[in-house]
Amino acid sequence: MAFSNVYFCNLRTSMKENLPTKLKRLIETAGLKEIVSVRNLVAIKLHFGEKGNAAFIRPILVRPIVDAVKELGGAPFLTDANTLYAGTRGNSISHLITAMENGFAYSVVNAPLIIADGLRGASFSKIRIEKEVIKTAYIGKEIVEADVLISVAHFKGHELSGFGGTIKNMGMGCAARKGKLEQHSDLSPKVKPKKCVGCGECVDHCAHQAISLREEKAHIDPEQCVGCGECILICPNGAIDVQWNADIPLFQKKMAEYTWAVLKGKKKKSMFLNFLTNISPACDCYGHNDAPLVPDIGILASRDPVAIDQASVDLVNQQIGSAGSCLTGCTGPGEDKFRGVYPKIDWTVQLDHAERIGLGTRGYELVTI
Repeated sequence: MAFSNVYFCNLRTSMKENLPTKLKRLIETAGLKEIVSVRNLVAIKLHFGEKGNAAFIRPILVRPIVDAVKELGGAPFLTDANTLYAGTRGNSISHLITAMENGFAYSVVNAPLIIADGLRGASFSKIRIEKEVIKTAYIGKEIVEADVLISVAHFKGHELSGFGGTIKNMGMGCAARKGKLEQHSDLSPKVKPKKCVGCGECVDHCAHQAISLREEKAHIDPEQCVGCGECILICPNGAIDVQWNADIPLFQKKMAEYTWAVLKGKKKKSMFLNFLTNISPACDCYGHNDAPLVPDIGILASRDPVAIDQASVDLVNQQIGSAGSCLTGCTGPGEDKFRGVYPKIDWTVQLDHAERIGLGTRGYELVTI
């Protein structure tokens, strides 16, 4: 098995080196100067956090990355693509307002914010990849046109992929709305009539008017549904579910293949960071975040998107589950924390498939700085 280097720094600091300085040393050790050249346009892809969510990466920890890029002569900008679901980041106007309200102002991060797929998510480039599932991917145009791509991901649990790290930040996060729709299109939410009480929460939260109440029960119109999955967690009674065995593996494969598309032509001009802090059980796309599953661990950097996600999973699972979290099982060292939250999801699918299509390797050497 091939091995890739994954560089790790813990969160210990001192008078001689604070966390921003340590983070800068981490990315320099991981080879930042090998990917950034003078006058390169550098896309720093991150998640600005939904309004009300507080688990996203702190803007003051994005600033050292920006500064390091500028020192090498690059021109960095912070970016993300608009969302498919209802929320505060569905178009560029509300997306930028949300980002600034969450602290991503120029005075803090020292870089402009550019939404990658235009005003309403329709600005994309078609990338031909001819993979097992995806033949043509639809990627946010500004990310495609950038010279360098740096992924800055908040590592956490995820209700559809088990966990969300670099592969999700790249494959789903860089896709334009058409690409997000393609990845979600095979997810088929189903209503369990016995559990549905007709509260209407799912109706109110559906951005695509795909859900209605019929005889005091929720009904999903398959022709209107885009498969975004928001209704699954919105339902307070657990009355909406998907076909886990059929839909979720295909979703994860699509996400990995979209990551391949994002990195096409940029493999030698990309770097990936995973922040293992505030490791919440669900995506930062929700307007809230539950208590962390495990204590904060540190920050990882690598040139291999598969290796860094594998290392991140391993580090999380080595921890003891936090007593105040939603975990009721799998709390011991070595137990799978993400299966503890989402027992029906096999998160290894995304890593296996990513390795199979040549995106990277699950084998890694952890190098502590």
